[in-house]
Amino acid sequence: MRLLVSGGAGYIGSHMCKLLAENGHEVGVVDNFSTGYRQAVRWGKLYQGDIRSAEFLDEVFEDFNPEGVLHFAAKSQVGESLVAPAEYFSNNVVGTLSLLEHVRKRPGCLFVFSSTAAIFGNPQTPLIDEQHPRNPINPYGRTKLSIEYALQDYFTAYAMPSISFRYFNAAGADPSGAIGEAHDPETHLIPLILESVLGRGGGLKIFGDDYDTPDGTCIRDYIHVNDLCAAHLAGIRYLQRNPGAHFYNLGNGNGFSVRQVLSVAEQVVGQRIPAEVCPRRAGDPASLVAQSVRARKDLGWTLQFPAIEDIISTAWRWHRSGKFSRRVADALNVAE
Repeated sequence: MRLLVSGGAGYIGSHMCKLLAENGHEVGVVDNFSTGYRQAVRWGKLYQGDIRSAEFLDEVFEDFNPEGVLHFAAKSQVGESLVAPAEYFSNNVVGTLSLLEHVRKRPGCLFVFSSTAAIFGNPQTPLIDEQHPRNPINPYGRTKLSIEYALQDYFTAYAMPSISFRYFNAAGADPSGAIGEAHDPETHLIPLILESVLGRGGGLKIFGDDYDTPDGTCIRDYIHVNDLCAAHLAGIRYLQRNPGAHFYNLGNGNGFSVRQVLSVAEQVVGQRIPAEVCPRRAGDPASLVAQSVRARKDLGWTLQFPAIEDIISTAWRWHRSGKFSRRVADALNVAE
């Protein structure tokens, strides 16, 4: 299939492009490099531009003629969304609607949406399944939930097939070490831990140790990025046979506290990792753990990296390799 990947220069998007190419698909990459990196675009034809531009998307869709679109282009930092909601609604809602307008005009074109566990807000059950009440507590979650509603309406009105995947915490790196996780600024726990070991990015901070959890720190469900991408590949096949507006939770099904992740990371790197306890961040629920039985049943999806040790080990291989640097990324992201 000809599959267009928006945000294909980003962390999850680049891993998705690699998997699609390895499975024989023709890949197109759309990115404006606001957060992605040119060095990550190795699998597919690049179209540089902003999805909020109808003229840009006209050119992309005319040239590439996609049979499906996998949409990863979004701003995704909870804390940032609290202080800059306008940017989040512009990029995540206006941008996605712009993309959807092009998809719906192509009969049969599939749409795979990158959603988030942030749509659920504070969990009411230990494990969060697809029917858990959706009550986001930050603008980021609200932007993603807005699009989930839109996709249901688009299928009802236009018969546009879609599938939404609600991510819990994507982590790890491709086992080959070719690509991995790099954000600027970095806010995700595992890369922050590993970068602190390498003397980059300052000291490690734990935001809050007074949550209602066994050790007082936040609990999260970490899923390997390649497992996440494998679900998308399975989702495309499922959507071809089952038109609709589907939605699935994607997680490991196991929760690990910040201190537990830190302890496993110390075992992986073979040294103690100091951390400073700081006040809580706004918008952080105490615990988020997925119930992903439905995805496994419907999609035939299985985890290849269920152990947190393996997830951190692949990330460590990437970070230790030194293949990414801020200096190189800045040079590569200069507009041509």
